[in-house]
Amino acid sequence: MPGPLDGFRVIDATQMISGPMATMMLADQGADVIKVEPPATGDLTRALGGRRQGMAPTFAVVNRNKRSVVIDLKNAKGVELLKRLIISADLFVQNFRPGTVERMGIGEEALRKVKPNLVYVSISGFGERGPYVHKRTYDPVIQALSGLASIQADTDTERPRMLRVIVPDKVTALTAAQAMTAALLARERTGKGQHVRLAMLDAVVSFLWPESMAGYTFIGSNKAVTRPPNTRDLVFETADGYITTGAVSDKEWLGMCRALGHPEWLDDPRFNTPAGRVRYADARLELTAGPLKTMTTAEALQRLEAEQVPCAHIHSREEMIADPQVAANGLIVESVHPHAGPMRQPRPAARFEATPAEIRTPAPVLGEHTDAVLEETGLSAKEIDALRAEGIVA
Repeated sequence: MPGPLDGFRVIDATQMISGPMATMMLADQGADVIKVEPPATGDLTRALGGRRQGMAPTFAVVNRNKRSVVIDLKNAKGVELLKRLIISADLFVQNFRPGTVERMGIGEEALRKVKPNLVYVSISGFGERGPYVHKRTYDPVIQALSGLASIQADTDTERPRMLRVIVPDKVTALTAAQAMTAALLARERTGKGQHVRLAMLDAVVSFLWPESMAGYTFIGSNKAVTRPPNTRDLVFETADGYITTGAVSDKEWLGMCRALGHPEWLDDPRFNTPAGRVRYADARLELTAGPLKTMTTAEALQRLEAEQVPCAHIHSREEMIADPQVAANGLIVESVHPHAGPMRQPRPAARFEATPAEIRTPAPVLGEHTDAVLEETGLSAKEIDALRAEGIVA
């Protein structure tokens, strides 16, 4: 049964994570995603660590369900080949630095002459104007400028810290995937394509804002009601491990006090409202930590769950894979990559009842589908061989 985006064709000229992860989601949902890669190296994530038989694990996941075509877009003949692909495409996405695609001859204006109703998507670090436009951008740069690193500051020294997960890249990917789908829907309704622009900085600031910037939302408000930046986190040590737990509502706070055997905390005026529990978070969490250290993880979770207080064991990566809820959801699937061998990865997260998203094909080796895709544009095997001899395709 085809996925919800079956019948749409996407030409993906992005590299690294944000763009490829976004188009992976469209591919999972049935779109025909043709990944255009440069000769010799291909996408830079092909060279990342952990490779098996030339296939890097990160590349293998974010480029599943795609076809790989190698075209030298620095060559005029390569640009003409891309334009041949655009004729049958619905969407083109690129994440070159601003100005690069125009110099290459594959900017929006150039491609719209070939396909007037094309959805053209540009993913960048900072947008098209401003003092940072030409800065090279990787995930830590956005963590720094968005405030994310300062939000993660060390509780003792207040030294900013980077998240070990590339959140900006992935948030940008999620935002881009939603925006691309919305643009395709708009085109179906109006018949017109448009240019969708997304900056990583914009995506991450928007993602962080609802709670992390709550004290800056109402202009002139008292920022003291927000959680102090050096407040301890929700990691609690038990007698034999670590858990997380927290109480937001009055009912949950009541349950927390009961579970930990301290009903007298309910009489503390600092904690008798949600706002107060945020304002005095450090004191509240310090109190919470004491009783938990005397309990085993199993005992603490049993008590908290009995009172319907949100809580969980803090898993290692191996424990997460084996978690019974993960198993019940059928989240982690195993397959055999034709080149890299046995592998595991999460299935598409969203489950569609009538048009399922699924992992249909493994991530391609570099240029695996060059001939097949170019033949679909009308080129003969002889013409493709000639282009290969010139180094235009591979």
